[in-house]
Amino acid sequence: MSDLSAEVARRRTFAIISHPDAGKTTLTEKLLLYGGALQLAGSVTARKNQNASASDWMELERKRGISVSSTVLQFDYEGRRINLLDTPGHKDFSEDTYRVLTAVDAAVMVIDAGKGIESQTLKLFEVCRLRGIPILTFMNKLDRETRDLLELIDEIENTLQIHAFPINWPMGTGARFRGVYDRIAQEAHLYERTVRGAYKAPVRVAGIGDATVKDALDSDTYHHFVEQLSLLDAAGAAFDRADALKGGTTPVFFGSAVNNFGVQLLLEALLAHAPPPAARRSRGGLVAPDDPGFSGFVFKIQGNMDPKHRDRIAFLRVCSGRFTRDLPVIHSRTGRSYRLANAHKIFGREREIIDAAYAGDVIGLVGYSDFGIGDTLSADGAVTFDEIPRFAPECFSRLSNPNPAKYKPFAKGLEQLLREGVVRVVTAHEATDAKSTLLAAVGPLQFEVAQFRLLSEYGVESRLEPMPWTLARWIGPKTPPGALDAVGLPMQSIRARDESGADMILFPTPWSLQYLSEKHPEIELLRLPPVNTSPH
Repeated sequence: MSDLSAEVARRRTFAIISHPDAGKTTLTEKLLLYGGALQLAGSVTARKNQNASASDWMELERKRGISVSSTVLQFDYEGRRINLLDTPGHKDFSEDTYRVLTAVDAAVMVIDAGKGIESQTLKLFEVCRLRGIPILTFMNKLDRETRDLLELIDEIENTLQIHAFPINWPMGTGARFRGVYDRIAQEAHLYERTVRGAYKAPVRVAGIGDATVKDALDSDTYHHFVEQLSLLDAAGAAFDRADALKGGTTPVFFGSAVNNFGVQLLLEALLAHAPPPAARRSRGGLVAPDDPGFSGFVFKIQGNMDPKHRDRIAFLRVCSGRFTRDLPVIHSRTGRSYRLANAHKIFGREREIIDAAYAGDVIGLVGYSDFGIGDTLSADGAVTFDEIPRFAPECFSRLSNPNPAKYKPFAKGLEQLLREGVVRVVTAHEATDAKSTLLAAVGPLQFEVAQFRLLSEYGVESRLEPMPWTLARWIGPKTPPGALDAVGLPMQSIRARDESGADMILFPTPWSLQYLSEKHPEIELLRLPPVNTSPH
């Protein structure tokens, strides 16, 4: 095996996805704790004498106790290079999460065992399925009262249409939760609680019939645990790793992230069951990860992560070859050449200069203003990846600057937020207000973040006025020229253009969309922007 192939083989790049409040960011911290990247794990909901979450770098996240931005965390564990991408948990930031999922090779789906599969989990799972991303499932919060565990397994299989294989099984739930039993290794892992889950939980390993296990559980819990194991074993299914790598089976793990129960077993399973980087599809065909020519694509732009430096970072997923400092590359969209001298390894808000990276790694390119989301960089300019999805906005607001004296910082801040894709700009066909900018987003919290960052990073106040539209549709290429001009739109619906100049219609209600579709079938309405379509 060549040195390049060996480096690729030891990479594991994955994201953690969940419904809000399922424990995603807490699990992220605890994986870092067991991976040796953190000494003290500080929960997002930590007490004032603990650290804030390592993955939540934005001040708004720390205040609200939610993740609204994606972060990249890299560490080494047992000879593997782990790239862990923590995604926004809030549903308003699903578009950022979808972009992150283009950069990973596997995902950990966190489920609250007291609630089961929730709406956001289902949406994100579908994105993973479309991309063929294998998924490991972590049933969290076993230290609290849960739903029936076998019902949870059935729900995964019936709702997600995927085979679920429990790699381990909990020994009790709620106040009686004492650890997990590894069905593959046939070992029971007994845990002891630590203060606020801040340090590694001590582990004692014993067989299921060991007196240590029986003594740790009360009689009812032990017999119920043995009975459930027998039912699982009676099903007769063996774990099919090959099917798991294809996304047909999800290995299931149980634990309590906040108390460190089951976290190390999950981390070790990621090394065993998550795939290394695979070939990526480009416009010119498949690009193998051990292809010697360097290539990668930008999946995220983030500005002002470090308040001391007003810079912007382009997060690039390496797809092939070897990145080295000062590497000359070609920017496929513009054809311009660049020398990548300012590349960093990112850990939350911390950064350090990086000298080498391989397929699967995520690097932060600092200060390259021409790089945008979805752009490809490669050694010869012949590779172009089409990885980044687009989504129709559902919320619209007008943003204005109440202080004309702050025009320049307001314009600069808004330009940066638009480059990052935090919000999008839409231009009304008949502009009536030249002093405000019409913004579009997947969810309203994105507007709040935009305002917060304008104030905290650029020192400018802003005024936000919600608009009535809730649906956007693009005009398809099958629409006859001039047809749109002859159509009378439903009340409160307007024509607009997106950033690329493609024609859109914004609708206030599903009824108004349906009305236009039925009255004017010649107008082709698309959920996603058309490819290479000139405006009508």
